[in-house]
Amino acid sequence: MAVNRRTIWLLALAWPLVSGCPHPYRPYNYAAEPDPRQQEFVIGPSDVLRITVWRNPDLSGDAVVRPDGTITVPLVGDLHAAGRTPAEIRAELTQRLATYIKDDSAVVTVAVTAINSYRITVSGNVEHPGTFNASHYITISEAMALAGGPNRFSEPEEAVVIRTDQRGTRRIPVNYPAMLAGIHPEQNVVLLPGDVLYVP
Repeated sequence: MAVNRRTIWLLALAWPLVSGCPHPYRPYNYAAEPDPRQQEFVIGPSDVLRITVWRNPDLSGDAVVRPDGTITVPLVGDLHAAGRTPAEIRAELTQRLATYIKDDSAVVTVAVTAINSYRITVSGNVEHPGTFNASHYITISEAMALAGGPNRFSEPEEAVVIRTDQRGTRRIPVNYPAMLAGIHPEQNVVLLPGDVLYVP
């Protein structure tokens, strides 16, 4: 008896269920996830900025980004910093200081001297669940190492990253053993601030 293509397609979809396979492969476009290492750092609350105005030491100094995302700069006053890059802050400071400094000496530099806003959470069946700070962006494998790895009760092939950003909230599936074995290296994505890595 001939079997049409639609029947074959339906059987393929149903195979993980009828075969008892608990962990079917779920395709996901990992390449669509951002890699923040390829762009300028985005400032967040608690980060420390060093602002230098050439030949104007009274306008130079360190500024801590407050919980509301702002910093205070002499003459300029409050300036929103969270969610922006050092280059964006430098451009606005240069423009606003031009009102007070008429010559060309108001050359402004902005540098991030302490990163305190980068926090990720590893929860579920890992040896040491919790929230971790890092001074640089880390990948899933590095976050799992910070948490001591999956414990003996875990199902690491069903791990998931819960991410909320401008695109909304989504779940990024991670087959941790396959990732470590090099079968799915694309799953070792860079974690963004606020990400939650959950291991059931």
